[in-house]
Formats: sequence, structure tokens, C-alpha cells
Amino acid sequence: MKEQSLGEFEELVLLMVAAQHDEAYGVSILEGLEDKLEKSLNISAIHVVLKRMEDKGFVKSRFGGITGERGGRRKKFYVITALGKRMLDQQYTLRTGIYQQIPKISFG
Repeated sequence: MKEQSLGEFEELVLLMVAAQHDEAYGVSILEGLEDKLEKSLNISAIHVVLKRMEDKGFVKSRFGGITGERGGRRKKFYVITALGKRMLDQQYTLRTGIYQQIPKISFG
């Protein structure tokens, strides 16, 4: 079986899904990331990543109820799975380990 991987943008989207626990949907993820990154993102990019991560088993989705404010369309909510959380933990361990290898020298 091929080992799963997580790209940088996927990691950011997955972190936002986890942070918004059970209330994460496309626009809320987009707004959360734009706020943190202080730059504009494309909603299509968010949806592509969510679909890819759902296929990998990192997130799962459910539809919310129909509301008038969305013209009768339902929101698709996402939650992180146990596999997704393990991937985030692996990324954190990898990044922290490399960061801790930075020599204690002055950069000024």
C-alpha cells in the first residue's frame, strides 16, 4: 500500500478543518485561511483539496439542512478523521524536528 502524504496547502486546510471542528465548510475554511495568511485564496482550490483529502480518508463530510439563505442549497460540512489527525501529528513532528536542528547562531 502506498504511503499517504500531505502537501503544504492540504496541511493548512486540514488544520483549519480540525480547528473549526464539525462546523467547517468551504467558505468558513476559506475565510479562516485568508484571515491567518492575510491573502486572498480561491474557493475552488479549497474544494479541490477537500475532495482529495476525503478520497485519502483524512476528512469526512456530511450535508447540513436546507436553508433559505443559500437558495435551498445545503452546506457540506467537514470533520477531520483519526487518519487525518495522525497525518497532522506526523507533519508536526517532522517540522518540529527539523526546526530544532537549526544551529543556535545569530541571524542579526
